[in-house]
Amino acid sequence: MPRACVNRGGTQSLPRLDGVLLAEEEVSFGAETAAALFCWQVRPGAVVTLVDAETLCWRARLTALAAAGGTAVPFQRLLRPLESPIALAIYQALPEKERFELILEKLTELGAARIVPMTTARSATVAERDAGQKKSHRWPEVVRRAAIQCRRAQLPELGPCLTLCEALQEAAADDVRLFLFEGEPVWTLHEALRDERPQRLALFIGPEGGFAPEEMAQARAAGVLPISLGPRILRTETAAIAACAALQFALGDLW
Repeated sequence: MPRACVNRGGTQSLPRLDGVLLAEEEVSFGAETAAALFCWQVRPGAVVTLVDAETLCWRARLTALAAAGGTAVPFQRLLRPLESPIALAIYQALPEKERFELILEKLTELGAARIVPMTTARSATVAERDAGQKKSHRWPEVVRRAAIQCRRAQLPELGPCLTLCEALQEAAADDVRLFLFEGEPVWTLHEALRDERPQRLALFIGPEGGFAPEEMAQARAAGVLPISLGPRILRTETAAIAACAALQFALGDLW
């Protein structure tokens, strides 16, 4: 069952071409590739990332774009894939103020495949965040701009805000599921991943003050492993960024 997405992210935003690209030779594409590019809200003249039939990534300048297709001129072949080999989903308890926008930006840069805001006993809510001035509508735009800046090949999926129970259900099929825990007993990240090479990994990050005891018990009952990032207590946005970077280093494409 497809996971809900509020920003047209994921594979639907990956602009693939059927042929092999050559530098400075204009290439035509059809409606499917055009639909992927429309997810990025780009126009002719924009520089985009395209993926050819050999799964090579190219930087290219759009010369025409319409619903039926368009044209582009590739000018730089990239040496490595831009998307991580691990599909990393981050379930982030909503922090106060603008910190969630920072988290969205940095997790996009670090290659997260899916980012889901989450309400917990000690977190903020979307209603509280939008009180006085609606801000949650900006979240897809934050992701889009960050993905363009760091040259992602596809937009990370931005999920709707879920409760912890809903998030645990959504992540149930992932290969490995972890949550950050400040207490004891706890696993180190190295111990949790010692014999694992997952393709899909879910990470749950709590709010300031951490998960409530009943929430930790609920996560443990669902088979989610408690892990620690070390002896210091991190702010929730620091924990999200550090954990994503550590997982990409251990399993993904940071080295």
